[in-house]
Amino acid sequence: MIIDKIENLINYNIVSQKIIDFLKSISMETPQGKYKIDEFSYVNVDVYQTKDLQVCKFEAHRKYIDIQICLSGFERLDIYNTEALAVAEAYDESRDIMFFENPKNTQDSIILQPGKFVLIFPHEAHKPQIRLNNCPDKVKKAVVKIPIKLI
Repeated sequence: MIIDKIENLINYNIVSQKIIDFLKSISMETPQGKYKIDEFSYVNVDVYQTKDLQVCKFEAHRKYIDIQICLSGFERLDIYNTEALAVAEAYDESRDIMFFENPKNTQDSIILQPGKFVLIFPHEAHKPQIRLNNCPDKVKKAVVKIPIKLI
């Protein structure tokens, strides 16, 4: 996991200039949807209400690295090594996702907010969309998908 300011994305060699340029072009006004960045990478822009901790699920991917960026709003995102979690829903190759049982404790948590990003690798399960201080928030988030085969 890497947490940093968006302006520092250029320092990470797994993030192409096309991805950086695309992320510079999106804002709170960017409509929801899936956007192709290049022949390999894409981004999903979504809007949702943050949820109670118990409702959220740990997930992981095998084919893609995630870069998650809040365009508006705040959310907590928990991170846990996949090797230490019990599988709740087996890997679905067509959706590139698997879900895990919630452990008793969390290894790491971050607050995702505008101006920052988190880069999440396949061995890191993540539980997004968690509300802060028990207060729901409307979040607009971009999730970039970078294929593992490119790194």
